[in-house]
Amino acid sequence: MYGLIGKIKATKGQRDILITILLNGVNEMPGCLSYVVAQDPTDEDAIWITEVWDSQESHRASLTLPSVQQAIARGRSFIAGFGERFETRPVGGHGI
Repeated sequence: MYGLIGKIKATKGQRDILITILLNGVNEMPGCLSYVVAQDPTDEDAIWITEVWDSQESHRASLTLPSVQQAIARGRSFIAGFGERFETRPVGGHGI
């Protein structure tokens, strides 16, 4: 399995719009076992995304899907920047 945890900084006051865009663009992603978008409780403009995939190749392939490409294009203007990014190797857990 392949995992990613990343932080996105939304433009001031636009976090909820960006969250909606991110959640609407990820309905059908083959190989995605878990995709969680969370608000950062200490930063009103920050979002954390936690992903678990069956493989790194599935994650790469997801970036070419039309729905994901559209979400990236729609969300781009609401992104102020990116923070920490961690790759992980999930070994199991609930819902995986």
